[in-house]
Amino acid sequence: MAQRNSSDYAVVWPRSAKAVEIKPLARRLDSMEGKTIAFLWDDLFRGDEIWPILKGELSNRFTKVNFVDHDAFGSTHGDDEHRVLAELPAKIKSMKIDAVVSGMGC
Repeated sequence: MAQRNSSDYAVVWPRSAKAVEIKPLARRLDSMEGKTIAFLWDDLFRGDEIWPILKGELSNRFTKVNFVDHDAFGSTHGDDEHRVLAELPAKIKSMKIDAVVSGMGC
């Protein structure tokens, strides 16, 4: 950084400029009773352990809840991620999915 005098320094912001505008959140479900919930996963950190636990807990809390597992969509990370994400809206609509839980690891 360029020094202006003994006590002043030029400063830059470490993050890039915003590339996407903030949009309002989607309307939340009133209840998950009888709903179909899809799981998305990037095939990274522990989704294979977390999804069965989450499905069990949701099934205990809500009756007639249905699940569509992540393998119905493909990985949201890696070689096919662009295709998987591009196909996602049509698949969600055709499968009559009410909510999506997306898991990402690092």
